[in-house]
Amino acid sequence: MNSIFAMWRKSLSQLIKMDDKKEWDGLDILSKWFIATRSAVGTITLYSGLVGGLLAWQHQYTLHSPFNVLTWLILTLGLFIAHGTNNLINDYTDFNRGIDKDNYFRTQYGVHPLAQGFWDKATHLRWFGVSGLLAALSGFYALYVTNFSPTVAWLFGIGAFILLFYTYPLKYIGIGELSIFIIWGPLMIGGVFFVLTGVWSWAVILASLPIGLNVVTINLGKHTDKGKEDKVKGVRTLPVLVGETAARYITMAAIIISYLVTLYLIFVNHFFTPVMLLVFLAYKPAQTALQRLSKPRPAEPPAGYPIWPRWFSTVCFVHNRVFSNYFVSALIADTLLRTFLPNFWK
Repeated sequence: MNSIFAMWRKSLSQLIKMDDKKEWDGLDILSKWFIATRSAVGTITLYSGLVGGLLAWQHQYTLHSPFNVLTWLILTLGLFIAHGTNNLINDYTDFNRGIDKDNYFRTQYGVHPLAQGFWDKATHLRWFGVSGLLAALSGFYALYVTNFSPTVAWLFGIGAFILLFYTYPLKYIGIGELSIFIIWGPLMIGGVFFVLTGVWSWAVILASLPIGLNVVTINLGKHTDKGKEDKVKGVRTLPVLVGETAARYITMAAIIISYLVTLYLIFVNHFFTPVMLLVFLAYKPAQTALQRLSKPRPAEPPAGYPIWPRWFSTVCFVHNRVFSNYFVSALIADTLLRTFLPNFWK
């Protein structure tokens, strides 16, 4: 049992590389799901659910909408499963289109059950179907508790559309990155807030931008890392369309703007208290990411570099994780101040 828990922790904290089918077959069902869906990256979804929930908690008294813990847990878990479902259909679509052949970028950094022959297409689709059903049930629950609100129906529909069609055609026509930003920022955070409070808040949408911007840097970094491979295979991501240099500067801008928006929310409209300045403790990984993004990607890995071909995506992921940790920690403190000292920052 301890080994099972250890694998859960490992697969939720880092991407797993595995080449032995016997080792794969010996895993429990949750470990397989965590690894196949790349749940180490999927944890970014938990941040979005947590931010939406904390903002709803802050405003429960002014909006006269008591915070429902069960609803928040179901929504957040459902979003996490939906993210995993998207990764499953992503792998299936790319494998079916021949993208993941010939030691393609995706197969170099983590387990790809289809490409490695760990299971067949039918098995992959069954896993996708069960995951998709669980995610959909969470969406139907959100509809039910909001009396089938048209706003929730639209959010559910947009989320389902992007989940199913992100890999193809959205990623192939240069708007996959925009989809990622919309999903992990305004749609998840604003959507969780709406389901819990019944209010659509543009201030909350603005507060969701730092999270959405930092999540999209991971995809921008990854797509820049594999720009040459994608161009050959006809995958026209944004970095392929605009070129590496422009993609690097877009990614840098997303990082910088996330901090500027946070400052605006503190000092201009007072949506946050000054405790949110804690996010600036992420300046070291931000500086590292910006420094790496300021220069072209090397043709070969530097001596001793252990995780090639990931280059830009690595520093973007590290910064996202640190920024999100500080953002959520600060927001918890912000929520406590709003709850117990409501006139602290007026």
